[in-house]
Amino acid sequence: MSVVDSPVLAIKDETAFLNDQAQAMRASVYEFLGRLLAAEPDESVLQVLRDIDEVDASEGQVAMGWELMKQAALKADVASAKDEYLALFIGIGRGELVPFGSWYVTGFLMEKPLALLRNDLAELGIERQDGVKESEDHIAALCDAMAIIIRSGADVSLARQQKFYKDHLEPWAARFFEDLQAAKAAHLYRSVGFFGEGFFSFESRLLAMKS
Repeated sequence: MSVVDSPVLAIKDETAFLNDQAQAMRASVYEFLGRLLAAEPDESVLQVLRDIDEVDASEGQVAMGWELMKQAALKADVASAKDEYLALFIGIGRGELVPFGSWYVTGFLMEKPLALLRNDLAELGIERQDGVKESEDHIAALCDAMAIIIRSGADVSLARQQKFYKDHLEPWAARFFEDLQAAKAAHLYRSVGFFGEGFFSFESRLLAMKS
């Protein structure tokens, strides 16, 4: 598993984010967030975080988020990370957080936002993987979907990418990451919440600039 070569993202020249390297960088971050949020971290995931290169935290919340995740992973082990993930997202009956778009937008699961999402995924040719129990509006699934869309390049227009993000992530993702930072069970995942909030703020500004 790998993450982006340079973990620092900043909006300095919007045209630079049209090149292939920058798109791959964004997709890699989405994929890594998706892995962190889809299941409890194993040793390989924790080691990726521990191996993050030194960053200048003064460059903004994303950069600081990488550093915080690294420091949190250095203090964690597989057992504690598993227990934390289960408490946050699984629990007995339900976890401390409910990481689904329908829940955040309507207060209920399996509501209209999920139906609209499924229509858009079908139009994009993105199918639910066999064996996945969670609905498609799980935050991890949406991160994976954004990565697929970004890596599709010219096959999916920038306008379509913007619309998918605006319709299915922008209305609630930031609130989810804020809740993750405030969750009682969060330790390692408090840093994930801080990073996720910064990254999605970056994405919102970036995609708005390209409108």
